[in-house]
Amino acid sequence: MNTFIRLPAKVLLGALALMSFSEISYGQEPPAIASPVVVELFQSQGCSSCPPAEANLNAIAGQPNILALSFAVTYWDNLGWKDTFASEAFTNRQYDYSHYQKQDGVYTPQVIVSGQTAIVGSDRAQLDQVIAHAHTQGPSLSWANGQLQVGAGKPAAPTDVWLVRYDPRTIDVAIRAGENGGRTLPHRNVVRELVNLGTWDGHAKTFAMPAPTISGLSTAALVQIKHGGDILSASKASDAARDTASR
Repeated sequence: MNTFIRLPAKVLLGALALMSFSEISYGQEPPAIASPVVVELFQSQGCSSCPPAEANLNAIAGQPNILALSFAVTYWDNLGWKDTFASEAFTNRQYDYSHYQKQDGVYTPQVIVSGQTAIVGSDRAQLDQVIAHAHTQGPSLSWANGQLQVGAGKPAAPTDVWLVRYDPRTIDVAIRAGENGGRTLPHRNVVRELVNLGTWDGHAKTFAMPAPTISGLSTAALVQIKHGGDILSASKASDAARDTASR
């Protein structure tokens, strides 16, 4: 029996169509180095509809112009299999998007592109189309001496600065129960840490990066309208910046 958590039909039908892009929430020319397109997948190992979406994310995870992030949510954990990477913080992030975009609830597999457009993650053609039309306009981001430097600008709304640490490896997980019981699922760019570094008010600002709790993770930063709004800027840290922060 499929125990997939479903939204009302009108919401799922709406999710299958492209949502209109939000109005640009930043009043400055984009930085010289373009931000990568942020592709966030909300999924669970217990969801039988999620492996195709995970495969789509895995396929684009290595592209330099894309920051692909896999967030494991918790609301499947009592339905036969507890996700090995799930966190309430990731579930809360998806709910923030749902509230900001005035959706009726959350579902898996859902993809959010640049904090703006929500689609069903298993549709690769739609995913490619949304990525091709994604846009960000925000402050410059740079990394130096274990710190994140955010440039000056004019945000149209209060913003958060997020530190994201994710595992760039392909991790094969054997699922022993639930809807995917008996399968081994490959995961890539699994988010393991999500840290709110503080707020950005338009003035140039520097944020210290806390030491990671897990070794071997890649690091990225997001400047985002609070409570699930548009992602204004994103940046992947170099290995050197990551290593400096972990000392």
